[in-house]
Amino acid sequence: MKFVMTGHKGLIGNFLEKRLYGEGHESVLLVDKRDGKNILDMEKFRLKEPVDVMIHLAAFCKINKCIENPDLAFKNNVLGTYRVLEFCRNNKIPKIIFTSSSRILSEEKNPYTASKIFGEELVKGYSHCYGIEYIIIRPSTVYGGFDDLSKRLIDVWMLKALQGKELKIYGDKNKTLDFTHVEDFIDGFMLAMNEKNKEYNLSTGKPAKLEYIADMIIDLAGKGKKGFYPIEKAQPQEVNLDISPIKSLGFEPKVSIEEGIKRTFDWYNENFDLIVRSRK
Repeated sequence: MKFVMTGHKGLIGNFLEKRLYGEGHESVLLVDKRDGKNILDMEKFRLKEPVDVMIHLAAFCKINKCIENPDLAFKNNVLGTYRVLEFCRNNKIPKIIFTSSSRILSEEKNPYTASKIFGEELVKGYSHCYGIEYIIIRPSTVYGGFDDLSKRLIDVWMLKALQGKELKIYGDKNKTLDFTHVEDFIDGFMLAMNEKNKEYNLSTGKPAKLEYIADMIIDLAGKGKKGFYPIEKAQPQEVNLDISPIKSLGFEPKVSIEEGIKRTFDWYNENFDLIVRSRK
């Protein structure tokens, strides 16, 4: 299979790219801002050979930052997805795999969730109008050993704990998220890739309390502390996802939250000095 991928420098993209190469697939074009290629410039890129699938991972994913500046959501996630779909249409790419977000299923709405809902509907619109097949994947708090420049929760907490600083929880002791180890996520992604015109929530299906995760990380680091803060605007306090559709394809999460946090912590601990230096 020959593919184009956006966002290959991120956590999911990094692991997915390696898995695809390991199974004999071939990239024709990789687009990521961290490589100097922006999805907003898709019309500038040229394909020299046919492509089987577009894997669209690139997005701006920090909800609180999108609330502060909605332009981040709409420029990167709305206009960016439109440019990617136009690239598929103009280059006759027959299928797109679009990473949406499990947050669109929450009652709380914000510019980020709106941009992802728009993306899902646009993908379906291009399918109905131009015959481009699609798979929509909705990740949920994917984590793993990786220098995650998007600074999501586990990345931030690992570094804070290793520095003996505070791990902030925006909510009370009952706040939950459905954490997904990146290796489990890639397994599910690979299963879904061969399907057509379907949507899949992809997570463990087992919510975990943030306080429990914070305590684990603090115990592993031997330092740090946790603090509770007021609920952030438009952020859910309980996350519980239905993953029965992806499980019907044979998906079964293998990495428990305890094992996943331990493996992730070990990676951050080993690479701590390098990460801190790279971010200065």
